[in-house]
Amino acid sequence: MIRLENVIKHFRNARVLDGISLDVSLGERIALIGSNGAGKTTLIRCLLGEYVHDGKVTVDGMNPRKERARVLAQVGFVPQLPPPLKMPVGQLIDFAAGLCGTEPARIDDIARRLGLDIDGIRARQFVRLSGGMKQKLLIAIALGRDARLLIMDEPAANLDPEARKIFFDLLAERVQNATMLISSHRLDEVSALVNRVIEMDTGRVVLDDKVADLGALTSRLDCTIALKHNDPAIAKALDGWKFAFDDTQITWQGEISGADRLRFLGVVSRYTGLVSSLNMTERPH
Repeated sequence: MIRLENVIKHFRNARVLDGISLDVSLGERIALIGSNGAGKTTLIRCLLGEYVHDGKVTVDGMNPRKERARVLAQVGFVPQLPPPLKMPVGQLIDFAAGLCGTEPARIDDIARRLGLDIDGIRARQFVRLSGGMKQKLLIAIALGRDARLLIMDEPAANLDPEARKIFFDLLAERVQNATMLISSHRLDEVSALVNRVIEMDTGRVVLDDKVADLGALTSRLDCTIALKHNDPAIAKALDGWKFAFDDTQITWQGEISGADRLRFLGVVSRYTGLVSSLNMTERPH
């Protein structure tokens, strides 16, 4: 579905993507994690054909730069930052529905499920909505079409807790018919939804872990984390997982259950700058 081959992107003298190579198959649901500045949003913008870059990107065999309209016709996208659109909400919904060949009422229904008073704001300019309202409407537009690929950049950032839960319920309804790439700082939120975790740091992929949908839940994993140097914060976090520290190797070792794999990765991802390697080995049943 998605292929990136040695993708490199510079902004002036800064290398923001540093030789990214990835293959994403149809039906995979990926959590894209990493700290601010890791390159997640730039990677997403390359997939959408917005940036010129070195290397090769294809979506369903198409070049997003040269065949952008065909690629975007298959994509439901929620940006990290809402665009400054002055278009009235009702007009925006009609416009978006017309572009993707769906009914405006379908977008309205999803917006209402997210708690948005769509009838009350229909005449208001999009740019004058609150951050949460904008996010709900953009999610409704993205999910209101039959997109084969959902790309979402921090989609739950401005949502209240109830809307956040409903949003992930909506995504769960699409797991059988859509490939998903979800950039998030909160891995715990998407852990029940995704089956692969890709972590980026300084423009590179530093972790690519596939998670089985069922079997991994009952497995046990032996973990070894090698650090560049020990730190009290990560020591406290790993001690909470009952890991043991080997000061001769500057490593932490322990075990976790398969069901806790993504939650554990979410904890470790907070300390990316300290980790030199992470090994997780599943024990044979």
